[in-house]
Amino acid sequence: MARTPLLLKGSRRLGRALFFALVVALIGSVAASPRRPSNMLYRGDSLSAERASNDVLVSEKGTFKAGFYSVGVNAVSFAIWFAELPDQTAVVWMANRDRPVNSRASRLSFWKRGDLALLDADGSFVWTTTMSSGNSSNAGAAVRVELRETGNLVLVDDRERVVWQSFDYPTDTLLPGQPLTMSTRLASRKAEGVYTTGYYRAYFNDDNVFSFVYVGPKRSSMYWPNPDNDVFENGRTRYNSSRYAILDDFGRFSSSDKLQFAALDVGPGIKRRLTMDYDGILRLYSLNNKTKRWEVSWLPSGLGRCRVHGLCGENGLCVYTPTPACTCPPGFKMNDPADWNQGCKMEFDIVCNKTQVQFIKLPHTDFYGYDDLIGYTRGLSFEACQNICRSDCNCRGFGYSADGNGVCYAKSVLCNGQSGSQFSGDMYVKVPSWNKRLRQFTILDYQSSALGCSKANSSVLKFDVRYTTSNAQGEYLKYPIGFAIAFGVVEVICVGFGWAYLRSQNKYQLLHSVDQGYLAMKMGFRRFTFRELRTATNNFRDEIGRGGSGVVYKGVLMEDERVVAVKRLAGVNQGEGQFWSEVSTIGRINHMNLVTMLGFCAERKHRLLVYEYLENGSLEKNLFSDSTVLTWKNRVNIAVGTAKGLAYLHEECLEWVLHCDVKPQNVLLDKDFLPKVADFGLSKLFDRADNTTSNFSRVRGTRGYLAPEWIMNLPITSKVDVYSFGVLLLELVTGRSSNGFQQVGEDGQVRHLQLIPWIKEVVMTRENWVEEIVDPRLCEMYEKKRMDLLVKVALQCVEDERDMRPTMSQVVHSITVSCVDDLEVAEETDQQQLGLLHCLVQY
Repeated sequence: MARTPLLLKGSRRLGRALFFALVVALIGSVAASPRRPSNMLYRGDSLSAERASNDVLVSEKGTFKAGFYSVGVNAVSFAIWFAELPDQTAVVWMANRDRPVNSRASRLSFWKRGDLALLDADGSFVWTTTMSSGNSSNAGAAVRVELRETGNLVLVDDRERVVWQSFDYPTDTLLPGQPLTMSTRLASRKAEGVYTTGYYRAYFNDDNVFSFVYVGPKRSSMYWPNPDNDVFENGRTRYNSSRYAILDDFGRFSSSDKLQFAALDVGPGIKRRLTMDYDGILRLYSLNNKTKRWEVSWLPSGLGRCRVHGLCGENGLCVYTPTPACTCPPGFKMNDPADWNQGCKMEFDIVCNKTQVQFIKLPHTDFYGYDDLIGYTRGLSFEACQNICRSDCNCRGFGYSADGNGVCYAKSVLCNGQSGSQFSGDMYVKVPSWNKRLRQFTILDYQSSALGCSKANSSVLKFDVRYTTSNAQGEYLKYPIGFAIAFGVVEVICVGFGWAYLRSQNKYQLLHSVDQGYLAMKMGFRRFTFRELRTATNNFRDEIGRGGSGVVYKGVLMEDERVVAVKRLAGVNQGEGQFWSEVSTIGRINHMNLVTMLGFCAERKHRLLVYEYLENGSLEKNLFSDSTVLTWKNRVNIAVGTAKGLAYLHEECLEWVLHCDVKPQNVLLDKDFLPKVADFGLSKLFDRADNTTSNFSRVRGTRGYLAPEWIMNLPITSKVDVYSFGVLLLELVTGRSSNGFQQVGEDGQVRHLQLIPWIKEVVMTRENWVEEIVDPRLCEMYEKKRMDLLVKVALQCVEDERDMRPTMSQVVHSITVSCVDDLEVAEETDQQQLGLLHCLVQY
């Protein structure tokens, strides 16, 4: 009997211990374990923005995910996206695109009363199913939220009826099986990488026609189908009251206004999306399962990018260079350097006195719409049309078509401007005559920029949402025991990892010093510390160059006082190991016409490259400088040397290398003005879509030097470098920029000409074309036959069809072997061979 109390006491202690352990385990699982992915939510469930990576809904077969999606700094939106595509093109729907929430403590809750609600970190309502529908709806009767395999987020009642669905409230994308009705529309994003609502809509207008409409800050207009035609001329009908359109699973689109089209790869089993893009063009995309990239499988017919209204804003002009670009007319400048939709503003005051105005001619240009009815007349002379606009204070300019009909278009507003050879008429913009700068036509300063061909060219809006989160943090204080235990476990783990890290660091330092010494001894290539390069560049103060890939600084190495160029890369996210591997490959490339890489630095977030320093800087600074005039011999040397460097990269190097950004800024000149190509191999350090193919993940290069393949989304080969070299060669011999130049015509009018079209026209139409295109600064000190040859080779290089372009080795052969005039290959003599060798040495 005496043992009974001891047994009871022991069992009680054991029971309390087991109970305590069970409570701790339960609390730990609640606090630390993420909610298992599912395609459903039930009343009382919620998704947390703080656990966005795990707190998601996943459709039954894993095609779509729904949850919190990052849209900026500390900012998220509740969205649906393709699960297997992590980039921004995967998003197909967004609840709060114009009002992101804080990425900490925000949540999406399925209330017990049956509504879905998005709450910000401060507890405020940002979006609910009631708000989205605009009325009380039936969502309150829902018992379950479900993400379906179609990408449709639905609320279902207890009878399995859908009481709310995301398909009824599209953003910029239509998915297969999702109808577009009289009450729904697609609204574009504002820019690439920016999810807020943009300026373009696709919907059924009041004529029951499926249309694209520009809704700008000040004005709006329809631009597709062609507004110049009648509804029936466009192949549509207004006699339909249903206003219904749908994309089926085979990639076929049909609309109640008789619009029908199909994907190029029509058929089942392909993931597709129909998206109103930020540039105002509706595109049907199909997913390539091999590359995991979207490919355009349909575009609206007759809608070039410059035909989209509002693309360059009020007073702005859209031109092809050959890629679409925006520019301001003479006397105007951009309103907002980050947003072309804001257009251009006048740099002069508007005058109403008809004796104090003049007109600047813009050849082959039109501003669509906003015609002043008083001025729209046929059969008028040019002088009469000009007087109409001169006498009207509201007239901002006039268009005149000299096609025999004498059509006069007086404009009250200059909108939707585009310029191109397809326009037979000219535009005349009204400016004050008392402005000497305008009167002398010296301000044709075209501010142009490419229209979103690259992510780097986009104006990206980043949200920075900050709230106090004390209330949200207070919820976690309910579990003090769980936090205390978790903290203790983390502390033990940290101590263990710290000890292991210190041991591995000692070993790493030893191996690093051995590897670095071996690499430097073997190939003169070494790894620098960030501290060394910061000291060498005097804390990065002497900037000598800047480009899309980073900034270049002049430096002096402490160990041997050697002058170097240090490039600080931007946008490289590779780890140290991968970065080291890639730059080591580049460092092995050695050629007399390629800039030598001496080493690199990869510490934490820092990624730097160290190159040899070339005294005379870039070709751009020397070619377009008023203080330096390159001689004819210099130019031939530069042409031949650059071609040889590129030919080595394409055909002789151990690893096939595309430059992807050949331009004068990337051709450097040594003390004797001999060329070396720089920045080759940098495409390996940035995101490649597939290292085994020639497809790149985004457009690379510089506007004016881009081959058409980039814009047409064709496979990228070495011929893109050939095209860019051709443009560079034309600049070299003419002294004119690829972005265009100004020329005063015989009629005294100033024209803005594009380099390649101008040279092609002159070569085809003028007998003495060499004298007309050659750089006048050469003062006739050049070889006419060689000039003729260089221009013809360059024009072959810039052929639109890449198969028509030569290889770089063929280019080298053409511009070197032809040094000897009339060389008969079949009758070569030793003397001719010596003459050829002398020519090659000279040039």
